[in-house]
Amino acid sequence: MTNNSVILATILALGAMTISCGDDQKDAPQNPSVEQETTAGDVKVITTTSNRSHDLSVSYTDFSTKDNMSPSTIRLVPEETFQTMDGFGAAITGSTCYNLMRMTPENRKEFLTATFSPKDGYGFSYVRISIGCSDFSLSEFTCCDKEGIENFALTDEDTRYVIPILKEILAINPDLKIMGTPWTAPRWMKVNNLKDLQPYNSWTSGQLNPKYYADYGEYFVKWIQAMASHGIKIYSVTPQNEPLNRGNSASMYMGWEEERDFVKNGLGPALERAGLDTRVYAFDHNYNYDNIASEQSYPTKIYQDEDARKYLDGAAFHNYGGNKDELTVVHNATPGMDLVFTETSIGTWNDGQNLNARLNDDMEQVALGTVNRWCKGVIVWNLMLNEERGPNRPGGCTTCYGAVDINRDYTHMTRNSHYYIIAHMSSVVQPDAVRIGTKGFTTNGLTYTAFRNPDGSYALVMSNSGQSEVKATVDDGSHHFPVILPARSAVSLSWK
Repeated sequence: MTNNSVILATILALGAMTISCGDDQKDAPQNPSVEQETTAGDVKVITTTSNRSHDLSVSYTDFSTKDNMSPSTIRLVPEETFQTMDGFGAAITGSTCYNLMRMTPENRKEFLTATFSPKDGYGFSYVRISIGCSDFSLSEFTCCDKEGIENFALTDEDTRYVIPILKEILAINPDLKIMGTPWTAPRWMKVNNLKDLQPYNSWTSGQLNPKYYADYGEYFVKWIQAMASHGIKIYSVTPQNEPLNRGNSASMYMGWEEERDFVKNGLGPALERAGLDTRVYAFDHNYNYDNIASEQSYPTKIYQDEDARKYLDGAAFHNYGGNKDELTVVHNATPGMDLVFTETSIGTWNDGQNLNARLNDDMEQVALGTVNRWCKGVIVWNLMLNEERGPNRPGGCTTCYGAVDINRDYTHMTRNSHYYIIAHMSSVVQPDAVRIGTKGFTTNGLTYTAFRNPDGSYALVMSNSGQSEVKATVDDGSHHFPVILPARSAVSLSWK
């Protein structure tokens, strides 16, 4: 269980940095912090309201000693089990690491502790990093820009920014899971298309030349081993970020048949030869498959090939197109394969710094919506960007906000909706928790899901998007207690 007295000390230390509330919350308190907690109580309650009157605020309530006669009872069904959770977190991009390294070491440590510590913070537990550059890097590069796989080497961005930050996070949370994803293969491995096979010397678009399947598989192995040499274990990879996206500052098109062939003829065998247990997730793109008819059901088509499927653990999804119900469709078609949600963004296009506009929508669509549709991990995009929404690359996203935005003097920060939704999950749902069933009370605007943690505790995460507070009773079969969800709020509960 989280020690919120320490969280308080940590966040108040950050308060000396003046954690901003953002211009959209002019009536909100200007130094949000975890409230002083009352240590007596059976159930810990963490509350955030979209107007920030509650800002990851901690309170406690007791089990009721009266018989439960409430018609508004949410009942946990522990014997009904779903997926086992890997964790929740954010992308640690080159831009994120650059911004973090501009902070003072003391302030950076306090922020990372508040974010990643399972004991003294919110317990973020799963991050995504790029293999080579992304659109939030300081330049375009791969780890093998000189032709020949023997020329593989980690880059300056890796060694100066990403690896030092990952080491600091791992010192805080040694059980952190890390996913790696490439935005492009080295340019010397790319061709214009799979018919002409002409060299394609561009960071953007192009396709992987099949003659380099083995070399590109070895590229993944060398990267995993190089990170391991720095004490950084890679938990999972995806073969290609947004394989149906020909744009972006660095990208590569990889249709489902190409990914199938690369997995079974390159990536999978290379990992197997190296004795690596790194998990591999297919696809890593949108629910609607970018509306390309031939690419519909992308991961399930790959699974039909047994030689490819044996190397895959499941599929990864983003939400920039389509509906989250596609997760259920994919799960029902292939129930033995896992699902993870690996990217979503806030930005100028969706009023991303306005918590009134974003908190409950992101809880419903991302945090709870994906978990209730079988995702065992949820990762949002950049953990931290600066107030110019960068550093970013031309051709990539220049309108994105971070889960946290920091100002130009690196002392003031704004926590946006993506920070809150991950904190509400990770602060009460431990890695290896099992999602369990619920039944009973529901009402318009109320979304929730329940878990049994490895230590035997229960967790319930809730979102109330309505304009009025919701009063309910939670019953686990042995205990029951009241809960009040303020209007437009997220509430996380945990109890033994």
